[in-house]
Amino acid sequence: MTSWLVVLAALLRVAAWAPPAARRAPRRVALRAAATEKTDEFTVIGNDGKRVSLSKGEKERVFIDAIQSYYFDGRQVLSDADFDLLKEDLAWEGSEYAVLSRNETRFLGAMGAYSRGEEPIMSDDEFDALKASLKAQGSIVACSTEPRCFLDTGICSVTFTPDRFRGLVLYLPAISVLTLLWTGGTYELISASRGLNPLITLLIGSPLIVSVAQYLTEQVLFKDPFIAQGPCPDCGANNRLFFGDILGVEGFQAEGDVQCSNCKTALKVSRDTLRVSCKKALF
Repeated sequence: MTSWLVVLAALLRVAAWAPPAARRAPRRVALRAAATEKTDEFTVIGNDGKRVSLSKGEKERVFIDAIQSYYFDGRQVLSDADFDLLKEDLAWEGSEYAVLSRNETRFLGAMGAYSRGEEPIMSDDEFDALKASLKAQGSIVACSTEPRCFLDTGICSVTFTPDRFRGLVLYLPAISVLTLLWTGGTYELISASRGLNPLITLLIGSPLIVSVAQYLTEQVLFKDPFIAQGPCPDCGANNRLFFGDILGVEGFQAEGDVQCSNCKTALKVSRDTLRVSCKKALF
């Protein structure tokens, strides 16, 4: 009888025992769940009056619109509490939009000082250079590639971007002709070049070819050519606009007027800022 009691006690001790890792696992799981569970989330109120959750992309668009509306147009579309909540929400989701660079912060500070009528924190030249640098980097605070419309004015605006691919294509005719002339000319006029690899001949003449092609393209065929592209503020269709002269025929210079290829809305484009605006009937 005693032996059976000893065996039963041993079995009970084995059943009650668990490895240290197993005993600590529930606590680690609970901590992980608590760390990954969000207490607040930025939402909007739908037409039915209920809270609607937004996707990460939709939250980023709201964040961009709020920043640009405040600093560019002086409109506060979100309260301070809602903006802080949205920024924290984006940071939680790992969005890079929630973190601004030093230059972006300086740019917004300069815009804010100007809109409030305060003393400028930088000169006009410094501001223009900073804005051009941010636009070249595709910064969200200097570029607005999504159309924005204002109910009180009926004005819709967007920012175009340079069409670099088509801008480079403009140089191809001059480069092609000069390449043929250089290759044929060196072969016919310089007998020593006939024994060289044609690639070496082109490599030697490439600086001259590029320089002459750039001059012919920008001063003879075209005059200060520049191509911009972007969505129509009304329908969102992609449009392109050419600034400069073509073979002496004067084209758009500081501003250009073009009709949308899709909805035929009249668009006004500024070459310096690439801002596009159109008048739209919202109601």
